[in-house]
Amino acid sequence: MPSRRYEFRVAGRVSERTRGAFPDMSVVDAPPETIILGEVIDDSHLHGVLALIQNLGLQVVSVNQVRR
Repeated sequence: MPSRRYEFRVAGRVSERTRGAFPDMSVVDAPPETIILGEVIDDSHLHGVLALIQNLGLQVVSVNQVRR
């Protein structure tokens, strides 16, 4: 299964420390949200990213698969 590119939008701006939790992804400010964008290998990886977002206390606004 080829990897897919996903955009995770979370509420507010995230700290530099929180940005560091996503080393293989781009983290971009898009007030009033922050976009976390990157390749997701499979469904397990997708659930892992969502769990990380939840564990960091971030509020998910949307999750979208995007074209490359």
